[in-house]
Parts: sequence; structure tokens; C-alpha cells
Amino acid sequence: MNVIAMHEALFHGAVSVEITKDGARPWRIPYLEAALFPPDGIGGEAKVPAGVRISFWSDSTSVQVGFAETENTLSFDCLIDGQFHSTRTAEPGDSVVTWSALPGTNKLIEIYLSPKHSVCVQRILLDQDSSFSYYQDTRPRWIAYGSSITQCKAAASPSQTWPALVAQSSELQLTCLGYSANCHLEPMVARMIRELPADFISLCLGINVMGQSSLNARTFKSSVIGLIQIIRERHQGIPLLLMSPIFAPERETADNLVGLNLVKIRQELREAYEILREHGDRHLFYVEGLDIFGESDQERLSDKLHPDAEGYKLIARRMHRLFHDKLKLHSLISEGNDRI
Repeated sequence: MNVIAMHEALFHGAVSVEITKDGARPWRIPYLEAALFPPDGIGGEAKVPAGVRISFWSDSTSVQVGFAETENTLSFDCLIDGQFHSTRTAEPGDSVVTWSALPGTNKLIEIYLSPKHSVCVQRILLDQDSSFSYYQDTRPRWIAYGSSITQCKAAASPSQTWPALVAQSSELQLTCLGYSANCHLEPMVARMIRELPADFISLCLGINVMGQSSLNARTFKSSVIGLIQIIRERHQGIPLLLMSPIFAPERETADNLVGLNLVKIRQELREAYEILREHGDRHLFYVEGLDIFGESDQERLSDKLHPDAEGYKLIARRMHRLFHDKLKLHSLISEGNDRI
């Protein structure tokens, strides 16, 4: 077999890759600075590889991915030349997944990792004497920050989260910063996004703040403005999309412990957007979450808060239309690159 050594160049969509004698673990924060992202590296979600994929070119007709055993069920998707091929599921105690009977031509192979659980990849095995080269992704770079609704643990499979689907259909290079229950506008996250390369950034804000009462009417709007202003210190000319929460029936008008509900959260976000536009941010855009997933879609909520697998596909279709029909995103990205 052709054994591919673990190297950070294999992993796309990760902020950092921790390589040890045990294997390679992708993180969605700088892993050496995990203590600076309390609690426990953004609630433990930063080491969950949502949107992360292993990508390379090869003519191998089989791919085997070995990983450290866990107590969790893990799913992996294989895409061939950007098209979904199949899903493999590893039960607790398993340590390998395999795809066989792949086309024998040179092709782009992408293995999407689990959006639910951390994965330590130990080896990649290809056919003996097969070709191999790293994939250099030249597509525009998209950073998507948000909550569990951006992480998408209930997606049909790892490559079918809504950000992954939109990235595939829109020819974007995704870094998914959806942190389940942990989108609280932390300054360290703002600083990290500021330092990451990006051609487009989306921020889906508010649902965790409302659900956990982590900010109030005095601090929420100012935190939104601060988050965006920190990001703009480096990413001044690129398009940035601010999105309010999707529909959640039990949180729309019922106040939380600090007097916020989703109606108020959306108003605060609109006002933050208007203030920033009035102060010269002409590359900031706003979308109402209810236009992406509204009251009429609530049958696609699995728990009155999170969309189910079909709900995430619905969000992906509507976000794709937003990017292309309304924002004309690739034109905005080109204009932004011309300004830099």
C-alpha cells in the first residue's frame, strides 16, 4: 500500500492541525492557544472538525483512512472531483473506513470529517504505486462563524451541512467556525478571524446569546459592533454578511433571564448593521434569518430550535440563491480583492 504521511497540508478547513505520535487532529482554533479560548477551547467544540476535509489528488482506486478508536460513532464522506460519492460510518471501537472501486484516473479526493466528534487521523492508505499530490485550493476563502446551526450536527452527513453544501455549489473554500452552544462573540474569536486569510466572511449571530443570556440589551449591540470592527482591522475591503437568527418558536417573544428574545435580538442586529453602514462600512451586508428559515419552515425543526437534515439542505438552497442572485457574491469578492 502507498502510505501517506500525516501533514497539515492534507487538511483543508482547519485553523490548525495538531500532529503527534498518535496522529493528526484538526482544530478550529490555534490549538497551541486553546487555553486562551475558555472554557475548554470554546466549550470543547473547537476540536470537532465540522467542515474540515482531507483533500489530495490521486489515481488510486481505493482510499483507507485510519484513525484513533473512540467511543463515538463517526461518519466520513468521500467526494470525487467535487461530487458526493458515499458515506462511511465507523461504530465505537472501529479504527478504519475504506472506499474501493473508485475511478482509476487522476482525481481530486476529499474526505469530510465528522461535524459531531473530534477525530485523530493516523494514516491514509492508497493503492500500491498510485500517484499522490497535495491539493492547492485556489477558490475564494469563506469563513462562516456561528452556532450549532452553522456546525450542523444533525446534517445528513459531514459534507451535507449547509455551509459545506453552499461552499460546494458556490466554488468557495470553507472554514467553518460554527461552535455548538458557543457563539458568544468572544474577542479572541474576533482576533482569530481577523488573522485568518479570507475573501468573504459570514456571521450568524444571536441564538446562543439569547439562549444562554450571555449578553444583554446593554452589551449585545456593542459586542456585535466590536466583533465586526476587530475583523475589519485587517479585512477592510471584503464582503461581510451579518445574519440574524432563524425561526425558533419558543424563543421568538419569550424573554430570557436578561430580557432578550429573538425579536429583540434581530432588531439589535439590524441597528448594529445600520450604524456600521452609516459609519462607512459599504461592504457590510445583512440578511434576516427569517428569510432563510422562517415560521412556515418550522416542521423542519427537530427540537423547535435546530433544523433537521432536510432543514439544513433547505437553508443551503436559500443561502446559495442569496449569495448568487442577491449579493452577486463572486463579483463582490473580485471587487474586494481589487481594493486590497
